[in-house]
Amino acid sequence: MVCAVLTFIGWLVAGPSPALAHAIVAAVAVLIIACPCALGLATPTALLVGTGRGAQLGLLIKGPQVLESTRRVDTIVLDKTGTVTTGRMTLQAVHPAHDADDVLRIAGALESASEHPIATAIADAARARFGALPAVGDFASTAGLGVTGVVEGHAVVVGRAALLAEWALRPDETLTADMDAAQAAGRTPVLVAWDGQVRGVLVVGDAVKDTSAEAITQLRGLGLHPVLLTGDNHRAATAVAARVGIDEVIADVRPEQKVAAISDLQAQGRVVAMVGDGVNDAAALAQADLGLAMGTGADVAIEASDITLVRGDLRAAADGIRLSRRTLRIIKGNLFWAFAYNVVLIPVAAFGLLSPLVAAAAMAFSSVFVVTNSLRLRSFRPAPDPADTATRATSEPGPASVGSDRARVLKEGPS
Repeated sequence: MVCAVLTFIGWLVAGPSPALAHAIVAAVAVLIIACPCALGLATPTALLVGTGRGAQLGLLIKGPQVLESTRRVDTIVLDKTGTVTTGRMTLQAVHPAHDADDVLRIAGALESASEHPIATAIADAARARFGALPAVGDFASTAGLGVTGVVEGHAVVVGRAALLAEWALRPDETLTADMDAAQAAGRTPVLVAWDGQVRGVLVVGDAVKDTSAEAITQLRGLGLHPVLLTGDNHRAATAVAARVGIDEVIADVRPEQKVAAISDLQAQGRVVAMVGDGVNDAAALAQADLGLAMGTGADVAIEASDITLVRGDLRAAADGIRLSRRTLRIIKGNLFWAFAYNVVLIPVAAFGLLSPLVAAAAMAFSSVFVVTNSLRLRSFRPAPDPADTATRATSEPGPASVGSDRARVLKEGPS
C-alpha cells in the first residue's frame, strides 16, 4: 500500500498529461501485483498436503516446528525392544540350579504381577506349563532391574544381577556361564532367587524385525548416525546392533537414565532424534530434538513424540524424515518464488509498464503456482522395499510379452 501511494504521488507530480490517469493506473497495478496471496499460501498449502500425505502413509506429523527439526537432525537414537526388535519376548531356556519346574513356576508367579515385556514372557510360559499360578504378596518393582515379592512363603527376587547383588545374592559358576552364553547370543538372562539362594537363570529372547536392517541403511542414507539405546546388557545389545548395522551402542541404561543419555549426546553438539515405543521412552522422546513414537507402543510415548509411526515399522521413521524434509523444501521454494515475483514485478508496475489486467493475471498465476507446487507432495512415495524390487526384477517381461504390455498401456493408460 505504501508503494502504491508513493507511485500515485510520483506519477501525479512528474508524470505526463493526463497525470491523474497514469497515476491511478500505475498505483492500482502496484497494489494488485503486491497482493500477498502467494506468500499467504506458501506455507499452509505445503503443510496441508505434506501432513495429509503423511497420514495416508501412516505418518502423523504434529506441527510445523517438526519440519525444522528434521532438517537439522544428524543422530538418531533407537530403543531396542519394540523398535528394532519385535517386542514379543519369549522364554527360550531355563537353567536351574536344582529343580526347573520350581524355578519357572515361582518366577512366573512373581512376574505375573508386572507389565514388563520380559515379565510377560516368563509369566505366559509358566501359565502354559502349570496353569494357575500361586498368589503374590508384597510385590515391588525396581525400574530397569527386576521385581521382588513373596510367593508361597518364599522371599523371591527375579531380575538382573545388579538387583540380586543388592540382596547379597550371587550366582554360582555354572549359572554365571549360562548367563554369559545367553548374552553372547543376544538374549536376556533373568536370575531367579529365593530364601537367600540363586535358584536358576531364565533366558528370554526377542526377534529382530525383518525390516530393521533396511531401515538403518535408509537412515544412514539420510545422513543420520544411528545409536542403539537400551536397558539390556551390553553383550546382548551389541549382538542385536551388529545384526542391523549399528556401530554405537549405549546399554545397561535404566529408564530414568535415558534422558541423561540423550542430553549427553546433545551436549556433544549433536542434534538428536529418538525413536521409541514404551512408557520408559516417553521422557527421552520429549528431551530429543525430534521424537518419533511407534504407533504400536504406549500412549504416553505417542503423546510425547513429534511424529507417530502408525505402522510400527522402523522404515517409516526414514519415510517420515524424508517427507518432512521434502515439505520444508517445498515451503522454501514457494516463499522464494512468491518473493521473487513481487521483487521483480512491483518496480515494473511502479514505472507504468504493467497494466492492472496483466497484474491481476500474474497475481492469480503466482497463487496457482504455489498451490500446484505444494501438490507435488502428493506424489511422495515410501522408499522401495528391496525384497519387492528383487521380485519385480525376477519377473521382468521378456521380449515376447513387451508388445502385449504396450498394447495394454495404450488401451488402459499407464498405471
